[in-house]
Amino acid sequence: MKILVIDDDGDVRKFILTTLTRENHTVFEAGDGNQGLQLLQEHRDISVVITDLIMPEKEGLETIIEIRSLLPAIKILAISGGGKVGPDNYLVLADTLGANSTLKKPFTGKELLDALRNL
Repeated sequence: MKILVIDDDGDVRKFILTTLTRENHTVFEAGDGNQGLQLLQEHRDISVVITDLIMPEKEGLETIIEIRSLLPAIKILAISGGGKVGPDNYLVLADTLGANSTLKKPFTGKELLDALRNL
């Protein structure tokens, strides 16, 4: 499976990348929504996007809306630690805006893989 990971935290991206490549997935990574959308334009065969919700430049909720308009069938897993207000509010909003599933940070590799399987 080809998966795009969008997160401004390099450590989180590395953890996700390591977890997914061990399962033989092809992983692309981006530090914000703008970079992620560019990668989606270049690699139309990506089947899943994992996106953080709180990022500089283009945040995750806006990114989800744009992805849905460009590629309505792509699967989206929204992740968030929530910042100052906690993750639950952001994750509920991500569901409303088109995420197929959500996952609260911090999460384990098993939780991530289970969430992907459930997509």
